[in-house]
Formats: sequence, C-alpha cells, structure tokens
Amino acid sequence: MTIQPPDVLPQARDAAAAVPVDQRSLPWMRPLALDYAYNFAPLAPFFAGNPAEPSAWSAAIERARTAERPRSAMAAVVAAQQNRRSAPAQAVEAGRLLGDPRTVAVVTGQQAGLFGGPLFTLLKALTAIKLAEQTAREQQTPAVAVFWIDAEDHDWEEVRSCAVLDDVLAPRVAELPARPSGDQGSVAGTVLDAHVTAAIEELRAALPATEFREPLLDRLAAAYTPGRGMADAFARWLEEILGARGLVVYDCSDPAAKALAAPVFARELAVPGETARLAALAGVQLKAAGYHAQVEAAETAAALFRLDPQTGARQAVRLDGTRFLVGDESVEAASLAREALEQPARFSPNVLLRPIVQDTLFPTICYVAGPSELAYLAQLKGVYAHFGVPMPLMFPRASATLLDSAALRFITKYGVAFDTLQPQDEAALNALLASQIPPAVEETFAAATRAIEGEMSRVVDAVPAIDPTLQGAAKSTLGRMQHDLQTLHGKMIQAAKRRDDTLRRQYLRTRALAFPGGHPQERTLGSLSFLNQYGPALVERLSAQLPLDLGQHWLISI
Repeated sequence: MTIQPPDVLPQARDAAAAVPVDQRSLPWMRPLALDYAYNFAPLAPFFAGNPAEPSAWSAAIERARTAERPRSAMAAVVAAQQNRRSAPAQAVEAGRLLGDPRTVAVVTGQQAGLFGGPLFTLLKALTAIKLAEQTAREQQTPAVAVFWIDAEDHDWEEVRSCAVLDDVLAPRVAELPARPSGDQGSVAGTVLDAHVTAAIEELRAALPATEFREPLLDRLAAAYTPGRGMADAFARWLEEILGARGLVVYDCSDPAAKALAAPVFARELAVPGETARLAALAGVQLKAAGYHAQVEAAETAAALFRLDPQTGARQAVRLDGTRFLVGDESVEAASLAREALEQPARFSPNVLLRPIVQDTLFPTICYVAGPSELAYLAQLKGVYAHFGVPMPLMFPRASATLLDSAALRFITKYGVAFDTLQPQDEAALNALLASQIPPAVEETFAAATRAIEGEMSRVVDAVPAIDPTLQGAAKSTLGRMQHDLQTLHGKMIQAAKRRDDTLRRQYLRTRALAFPGGHPQERTLGSLSFLNQYGPALVERLSAQLPLDLGQHWLISI
C-alpha cells in the first residue's frame, strides 16, 4: 500500500477503467484526511502507525495476537447471528475463523441505512474485504473482514431513505415515514411495517427497467420484510450482496455480546470523564497542529449511554458530584457501575467508546474509516491506552464515482476537471464550449480586441488637447466598444453551443451521474441504483477495479 503522488488525469485505456483524481482537488476533503494520505508525519503522534508502511501491518498483527480477547465466545455470538439470518457459507466460515487465536480482523461499520445505504457503505465493506484478502496473502495469516452495524444509533432521519437515479438521471427517493417528534428509539428497536413494502414499490417505479430490476427487488423484499427489525434487514441485505465474499456482518445491539463488553462499561463508569478528558486533550493537540477537533467532549459526561428499557432510547450519563445523572434520574455511582456489570445489555457506548468496545471484542488490526471517522479516531490514542486495548491501524475507505464508459470517455477526452462538474451552473460548460472554438477564430478575436482597445486608449489620451470635455465621451465610446466585443464573444459561445449540442448533452449527462443534485455520488445514491444497472456482476467487477491507493478518488467504469 503505497501513497500515490499527484496525478494528471490520464486517458481511459478501455471501457473498464479506474481513473484517479487527486483528493486534494476535491473541495469537500478536509486537511486531516488529506495529510493522512500525503503528509503523515504531523499526524503520526495521533495514530498507531502509517498504513502505507508494510512494517505497520506486521506490528498491528503482533499487537492483536498478544492481547487477550473473548475469541471463542465472540465467534459463538457471530455464529448465532449468522444462523438466525441463514448467512452464506463463506461468511459462516469466516466467522468461525474468529475463534482461531491466529486470526486477525479488518473492521469497518456504518448505520443501518435503508436498502443498504449510500454507495460509500458498499465501498467501505469492499475496502475491508480487499484489505483482509491482502493481509492474508502478504502476511500469511488468517484475516477476516467484519462489518459492524451501528444498530443502536438513533438518528432515524439519516437512515430512513434511499436515493436512486431514474431513467432520465434524476434523483428519486424512496423512504420510510419520519418519526414523531421526540421519538428517540434506536434503529435496532425499529420494526418494519407495510411502509417498507410501499418503499420498495417506489423503487420499482423509479428505477429504470433493466434485466436485473425485478430479481433485484425480489431479493430486496426478502430481506426487508414487514415484521423484521431494520438492523436485521440491513444485515441480511449486506450478506445477500457480500456474504459470498466472506464478509462477517455483526449487529452490535446483540445482548449476548454486551456481556463480553461489560468490563469496558464498568471501567468507563469507574473513572468517569476520563475518556472525554483524553479525547478533549487530543483535540487541543490537533488544533495546535493546525487541524480540527471532530468531537468536543465534555469531561462531565461518560462515554456511555443507558438504554431506556421501555423505548430503547439512549439516555446520556453525566457526572454530578459523586453521583451520576442518567437522563434526569440521579443514580449512585456504585449502583450504576454494578448495573453495567450485571445488566450490560442496558448500556451502549458513544462515539468515543464504540471503537474500544469493537476492538475488545474483535482482533482488529485495521479499521476502515470515512473522512469524518478518521478525524475523531485521531482523538482516541490515549483512550485506547487508558483501556489497555491495542489501537489498530486506520485505513481511509476507498472513494469512487461509478460512471459508464461514455461518461468516462467524455471526461478524459475533453480533460474535464472532475470537481468542476459539481456546481449546478453552466460556468464549467461554458468554459468547455469556449475551448472548442477553433484557435484561429479566438486568436483573431483577441487580436482585434487588443487593437481596438489600444487605438481607442490613444484617442482617450489625445482628445483633451482639443477639448477636455470630450475625454468622457471618448471613454464612454471605448466602454461601449468593449461591451459590444464581449457581446459578440458571448454570441460566438452561444453559436458553439448550438453547433455542438451533443457536447452539451454529454456534459449535463456526466454531471448528473457524477454529482446528482450537486452532491458527490457516493454520498447521495444508494448502491441499489448500481445493482440495478449492472446486476450481480457489480460487486465482482468493482472489487477487481477498486484500487486501495491512498489519497485518490477513483472514477470507475464498470
């Protein structure tokens, strides 16, 4: 895994291609994520190693193997989950390997987005799978890819919809109903009803008719069935798509695993506020180094929620002198710590403690992170040490935009800078069209403009010798001539637009594919849109073409 230098957009070699775009050209990328790929040294104090260095992987494997973990018990939890979902044999075999003391894990995770969530969820999972395969091959050790479903998240708005492109490349959204105001139940506790069937019918109406659409929606309906939990349906769909690649899907809300995490919960309550203090300290250090703190942690807050036994809603745990405030309830510190040990299923880690729980349960050598995750993970090195858990490497997930061969050819043929496609105006299109005007025409126009402006400037300077009051009129004449020249130039561009309407259509079509609604494709469209377009071969082809080079966004033609 080597960091690639800045790259000039090359010509696509054939219809199946992966073309790199330097992430430093993308306006939504933040400095920390860019330096992680291109200038790791300032960030080295905040992480366990540089994933671009092979030695960092062997060190991570050694740390993971020497730490004590509940391997057999965790393998049993995973097996029970897989059995309930009738997971594919390849995934079951990978889960069984977790009980082997030699096995290491590459972990990633995400909330349980409707119908598989945005494309980046698939990219995360594929990155983990490819890294696990690479580790097994290069390090000669059993390696498993694990997808951690953040099922106890309560942000329903973030997960209740799925966007696809229709047959005119317009984004269409299928969604489940919003929750009543004040409903803070977890996604894990949300049971699907008839609305999910209606949402699938919305997809049927929105998705272009392809040979894959009907079997795809049949498979989707088998996973997203009324009466099934939202997180369970998401897990089944991930296994449907990636289980045959050996992906182990894990639902973190499983009460059986909470008992294995109970010592982490108890320690968090025994030294309340320490996790937040350490994360805040790292945040200060990050700011001093010129970055931002992703999480502003209050040192009076525990990095733990208690789950309401009736609603499943997460209740914040805050230090109040020698007691805790759980929601609005005051609880003795010793009583809450005892409850965490005796009834761990009633507790859930927050964003700062979740990685500690994750890497207590799994022999993690690497976590595949999105850009925002990478930023808050930079605040956790001291927290890992506090809990005595080895910090894994962090690997940025693969970032990609999926295009058909026509769109990719358009970008490479005309040298269109990828980021200029994002704005929803026609500035970049006008610049492209202007560049298509024959050079001789543009050169002649520019020469005439210079000549007119030069001669008229001399007139402006000369007329005061005859009558000073005429200088203003001369300047006005020059201004009108300049305006007329610009008008003429605009008419030339409009003529180019009319002459080359095909180029305009290609531009607008490529923009609609790459930035639906003006937003990055991988964050906007569900992977379902591409499964409908390319069928089951999507995963195989994407896996084969998706590079793991750091610092690059990939334009991929399937």
